[in-house]
Amino acid sequence: MLPLIPRPAELVRRSGFFALDAGARVVAGPGAGRAADLLTSVVGSGHGPEIRLDLRPGFGPEEYELDVTEDRVTLVATREAGLFHGVQTLRQLGPDRWPCLRIRDRPKLAWRGVLLDVARHFMPLEFLYEFTDLIALHKYNVLHLHLTDDQGWRLEIEGRPKLTEIGAWRSESMVGAAGSTLFDGVPHGGFYTRAELRGLVAHAAARGVRVVPEIDLPGHVRAALAAYPELGNRPDRPLPVWTEWGISPDILGMHDEALDFCRDVLTQTAGIFPSRHLHVGGDECPTTQWETAPAAQARAKALGLDGTAGLHSWFLGELHGFLGELGRQAVCWDETGHSPGTLPPGMTVASWRDAGHGAQAVARGHQVIMAPHTSTYFDYPQTDGPGEPPRELVTTLADVHAYDPLTGNLPAADPDNGGRPGVIGTQAQLWTEHAPTPDHVRQLAFPRLCALAESAWSPGPRDYADFQARLAGHLDLLRALNALPKERVRFPGAVPVPRKPRT
Repeated sequence: MLPLIPRPAELVRRSGFFALDAGARVVAGPGAGRAADLLTSVVGSGHGPEIRLDLRPGFGPEEYELDVTEDRVTLVATREAGLFHGVQTLRQLGPDRWPCLRIRDRPKLAWRGVLLDVARHFMPLEFLYEFTDLIALHKYNVLHLHLTDDQGWRLEIEGRPKLTEIGAWRSESMVGAAGSTLFDGVPHGGFYTRAELRGLVAHAAARGVRVVPEIDLPGHVRAALAAYPELGNRPDRPLPVWTEWGISPDILGMHDEALDFCRDVLTQTAGIFPSRHLHVGGDECPTTQWETAPAAQARAKALGLDGTAGLHSWFLGELHGFLGELGRQAVCWDETGHSPGTLPPGMTVASWRDAGHGAQAVARGHQVIMAPHTSTYFDYPQTDGPGEPPRELVTTLADVHAYDPLTGNLPAADPDNGGRPGVIGTQAQLWTEHAPTPDHVRQLAFPRLCALAESAWSPGPRDYADFQARLAGHLDLLRALNALPKERVRFPGAVPVPRKPRT
């Protein structure tokens, strides 16, 4: 059995092999140069049998056709994205020889993403490059970088140096789940320069991956408020960068200075990341401080709102409109504060609570990224044994493989074609409160990212036994690529956790 993950839509196996040790020659037709360069970086290019990559009409946006014979390999697609996916299939077929076969393959969903939280724990830039390569291998096409939160600001912004001088560093970190009284006493921090992030964007693009940034607003902003207290509701109270997990009560003020800050940061962020989508957070925003803040009270009165809680959805609508003026598409989490259902229908919604909320958002006219926490939060433990992250639910490999983003006959939609309501895709979430190192991320990610790749890409019913059989061989490749930690790691504050109830 070929260890291909995700499972191709159509595969016909033939007898024989194409030998790479004969000095195969990679040849690129017009427009296929970047995909050919990617393949050459893996297999080299000599003067022997030909591996040809071509663009030609007749295929879907990410569809490709791969034909391997003993004498020649041909990879064709209509767009560069299809060629990139075909190259990743070749990578998975092996380093020395490829079995003769014909594959015609296409994705089920257009948005296949992985969120990596670098705000709670800063991840080295070289790991972001490595991680991008690994998700591309599994035909993910979005790296969602969670760049700001209560515990750290990781993005360099011109004219606002304190965001990284102060906001990127905290004095220590909580150990264990939110509410713990144990702290590690170890300072933590770091940030990425604009040039570093542009380099990452270019690296990802050369693999068919777009980097979608997230600037979390108007809650989860304690790090920004530590740098610039005047942006909050209590400017006379200096705040340190938050050292706890959970949800800080400190949120942005609703005055003009705070709104100008948001516009400035989003404009600069859009200048670094060319992705059409830009995530503005919007989740877990306690609005208590607005109730007594004069600026928030005045804003709510001027807008004719019943109370200050309604400022949450108004604020997200303002960001949606502003990003639209920049030619960008706003994405937010499916929480809409105390005013559910009042976001502009054109705003893309990432549904994290459960699939039902995603279905409701589709019904209200939104394009939706399905990200229900019980199936796609990979900071959750993989087993109920000791040493796992101190989270409340277990999400096993089988749980992830069984997940279908289109459950309930939800319509699939194209994020780049007119904004028709429906599910544009799904993504995994790797929050890092309890994952301080790349090895912790690797252990959380794999092999569950392999299972979600099938849910996002492969059509038709899924066979878990078939997946496990392919995964057994695929794990050898992951080990060779350093995708798995050399030794199993223990998570800070780890405790045994109960299994989630089965329904």
